[in-house]
Amino acid sequence: MVWLQLFFLHPVSHYQGAAFPFALLFNYLCSMDSFSTPARHLFLLVGGGALAWAAMGSFAVLIFIPALCAVVLISSVSPQEVHRWTFFFQMSWQTLCHLGLHYTEYYLQEPPSTRFCITLSSLMLLTQRITSLSLDICEGKVEAASGGLRSRSSLSEHLCKALPYFSYLLFFPALLGGPLCSFQRFQARVQGSSSLCPRRSFWALTWRGLQILGLECLLVVMRRVVSAGVGLADCHQLQCIYVMWSTAGLFKLTYYFHWLLDDSLLCAAGFGSEFGKSPGEEGYIPDADIWTLETTHRISLFTRKWNQSTARWLRRLIFQQGRAWPLLQTFAFSAWWHGLHPGQVFGFLCWAVMVEADYLIHTFADLFIRSWPMRLLYRTLTWAHTQLIIAYIMLAVEVRSLSSLWLLCNSYNSVFPMVYCILLFVLAKRKHKLN
Repeated sequence: MVWLQLFFLHPVSHYQGAAFPFALLFNYLCSMDSFSTPARHLFLLVGGGALAWAAMGSFAVLIFIPALCAVVLISSVSPQEVHRWTFFFQMSWQTLCHLGLHYTEYYLQEPPSTRFCITLSSLMLLTQRITSLSLDICEGKVEAASGGLRSRSSLSEHLCKALPYFSYLLFFPALLGGPLCSFQRFQARVQGSSSLCPRRSFWALTWRGLQILGLECLLVVMRRVVSAGVGLADCHQLQCIYVMWSTAGLFKLTYYFHWLLDDSLLCAAGFGSEFGKSPGEEGYIPDADIWTLETTHRISLFTRKWNQSTARWLRRLIFQQGRAWPLLQTFAFSAWWHGLHPGQVFGFLCWAVMVEADYLIHTFADLFIRSWPMRLLYRTLTWAHTQLIIAYIMLAVEVRSLSSLWLLCNSYNSVFPMVYCILLFVLAKRKHKLN
């Protein structure tokens, strides 16, 4: 079974699979009244620590230190200032770690350690949880530990108050991947009873398992297609479009596979969509909406649906706070959060321009295209163009190096984003005249 071999050879899949029985055990134990809330927090925290050491080795310290510092800041800084301090510290720490990756890849020109790459990925997810929690505290959605470190409470009392924060930041079902889970939802799940009846849980996990199996089979086919063909360095003219499309298809299938696997682990632990939603709390948002991503003809909709929980986190953290050019600020921050590799900077800034163009193009199209045959033709052409532009952006972001980025920009593939850039310029001038 090739797919099974490939599944267990992938390091993150291996560790997520190893955590699966413990996620099911946690969900089962939550049905027992004797399994107290502190015990649940400890189970998730110890599981997160063990998974971190197993997957990252000594690099796990790079996860434990910012988690500890975040809890100290949350417990000692006022609610009005906590987000500013935690955001500054966490992004500074993450940037230093990414600079270590840059040093290894670009200066030493050596392949980075797999464990270090897993650590960086986990650190990016930790940044999401820390900033989400600090924003909740700043906005009054979550009440910070009263008194903080300045109070005269004993050490054990301080640790008991800080335990939910430690548990949330390092809980093992979301340590290596998965949609962002808010602190409110996390607390509701930990303090509640088991969320699923055995039959419903079985069928939910079985359906996800079948989806993962189907995606893995498609991945095997796409790997063979891509490996059998030429690369961007050897392709000629229109052949480069096929190379770009097939390579981006392989990247997308890989993302879909891991998103579904991460979602399955959260579901097994009881943090999935089946748990429901508490009053005043944001619902569960899975990262993969494959049908919408593959059928939409709008880049703006694709952007909102791609890695949905991260898109919502970026919208809340940057877009809604920005006063001038919020869209550009959001994509620029996304490039920073991802590591500021040359391909990522180019790819995310190109993505921002494409989204802006998409808004104008579809606004004018809705005004001037009336008949349904023309609308059908327009939708078909814009769907193909959207998929090719996304493939272009995805290759730019994933290849990272300047040499590969130069090959992509020098190929026929650059025609697709250039068309949208020209339309953006023309339609922006026309909009200005109409106003």
